[in-house]
Amino acid sequence: MQDCTGCALALCLALALPLLMLLVAPCIRKFIAGGKCTSTAKLNGKVVVITGANTGIGKETAKDLAGRGARVILACRDMVKAEAAASEIRTKTGNQQVIAKKLDLADTKSIREFAENFLEEEKELHILINNAGVMMCPYSKTADGFEMHFGVNHLGHFLLTFLLTECLKKSAPSRIVNVSSLAHHGGRIRFEDLQGEKSYQWGLAYCHSKLAGILFTRELARRLQGTGVTVNALHPGTVASDLPRHSTIMNFLWKLLPFLLKTPQEGAQTSVYCAVAEELGSVSGKYFSDCKPAYVSPQGRDDETAKKLWDVSCELLGIQWN
Repeated sequence: MQDCTGCALALCLALALPLLMLLVAPCIRKFIAGGKCTSTAKLNGKVVVITGANTGIGKETAKDLAGRGARVILACRDMVKAEAAASEIRTKTGNQQVIAKKLDLADTKSIREFAENFLEEEKELHILINNAGVMMCPYSKTADGFEMHFGVNHLGHFLLTFLLTECLKKSAPSRIVNVSSLAHHGGRIRFEDLQGEKSYQWGLAYCHSKLAGILFTRELARRLQGTGVTVNALHPGTVASDLPRHSTIMNFLWKLLPFLLKTPQEGAQTSVYCAVAEELGSVSGKYFSDCKPAYVSPQGRDDETAKKLWDVSCELLGIQWN
């Protein structure tokens, strides 16, 4: 009798579980999707540069801003994918001012060439979105000998921003948006081993690089006070993208639990918010998630570390940025 009762209970549960999932799935999806940018701001006549805009949240951000009328430049390493993305965005938005340009953030020569060409061809820059990044790479170095996460996620965008800052100032009011991550909470700035040559773990290397982005945002905001240029950082959420392509485990989890991930369009919302929201016109040096202010780790609020990282970054790149 007990066996029959147990079988009946198991059958009821088996039948009820799918129904329960159907009922709660919309609630789960709404929670995962997070905040949405509700601004209706138009960007006609504005010039935007977005790094890594050929895929994922960068592409969705480009699509949104192009739909608002901006001239959008997709700054990407893979020009085949970039041209395809630009063509798709032009078709979907009807905005023909969407252009793909070569930019490899793992090579300072490429960064300088991109900036030089941009400044020759464009008179203004109103929004710079430092979106591109690498995640969980096996240990490797950039063309200039920097550890890949630190070199691309931090130093590459540091140099690009340096080269374009005067144009941003002349175009003010203008904005810089740095895509960081909640992972910055796990990061530390190890000045004695910035290149990971003494100790390297790919997950922590990503965290360290994202913390560097938070500190860069904080120090840059301080230095840009009174210029009409603002800079803010953000966490896009956990997004279904090819960013964790170097990790077999993460790729497996991404495919196993897709309903727990934001779509690229959902992940782009906070980037768009930081780029266009009217209420952020004078807000600078802050960190956002789901289109609202978010908590920054104690190490991300360390002004002395931010200043030292600034100086060390300038030294590594051979630039003077006062």
